[in-house]
Amino acid sequence: LTELLEAKYNVILQGAPGVGKTFAAKRLAYSIMGQKDTSRVAMVQFHQSYSYEDFIQGYRPSKDGFELENGTFYKFCKEAEEDNERPYFFIIDEINRGDISKIFGELITLIEDDKRVTPNGERSFDNTEIQNNQLLVTLPYSKKKFGVPSNLYIIGTMNTADRSIALLDIALRRRFDFISAYPNAEIIGTDGALTEVNGIDLKLFLNKMNKRIEAYLDKDHTIGHSYLMEINSYEDFLYKFKNRILPLLLEYFYNDYEKVAKILNQDDFENSEYQIIQKECLIDDIPTYNINEKYPLEAFKKVCK
Repeated sequence: LTELLEAKYNVILQGAPGVGKTFAAKRLAYSIMGQKDTSRVAMVQFHQSYSYEDFIQGYRPSKDGFELENGTFYKFCKEAEEDNERPYFFIIDEINRGDISKIFGELITLIEDDKRVTPNGERSFDNTEIQNNQLLVTLPYSKKKFGVPSNLYIIGTMNTADRSIALLDIALRRRFDFISAYPNAEIIGTDGALTEVNGIDLKLFLNKMNKRIEAYLDKDHTIGHSYLMEINSYEDFLYKFKNRILPLLLEYFYNDYEKVAKILNQDDFENSEYQIIQKECLIDDIPTYNINEKYPLEAFKKVCK
């Protein structure tokens, strides 16, 4: 990973929810630094309302009207430019949720590895000597020259289960290398927490669910190992299942309770008191489904079979 990032300058860590993409992005930065220096790592999260003005620069309301204000990426580039002997890392969480064309604007070309500019340690690129394919642009608001320094690396994270992934800008795909991360049940318990609660093998629980999810959907919609970490009691497990895992499964399958029951290995609907998804036929044999709020222990053990 470090060799790829150092060569390409731009990478995206992609994977299912809970596989530790953001955690890995920070660890990747610190591993290249050789130390944990948070001052050389900046992080933003893209969303639909995030804009060029937030990212680069734009006019903002002030007490005297409007004033030009630099965005997060612009400011961080300037910090990296002044400290050109050390690497800097800009992490973009949920990069696929933003409108890339709107956010990057004319700078999308500048992040390419051969377009990076070697900074001269000043806060202006006006006196920087341009070599080969290195590129500077004139910003539309400030009318000043700007380039992305060669000691700045960009790490994006992308949730493969997000339905907006299909709309990811082709221009972005060309400028980033993609690295896939997958659920790893063996990581459960490495934080010192439990790997088994009340007879439920958490590693097996995760693997069995994900195997069924892959069969009914795909690997991109599996459940990451972090959903079953930091569990120190049965109550912790129950909380995570009720509030994180089950809602995620219902979202994956568009509230199709029958399919969710299959993922939980409980689709026979017999002995419903021991089921998490319960089925009833109240009117004209039309089935209705509900969640068994008792969350019986035997139902969780059945997931592991």
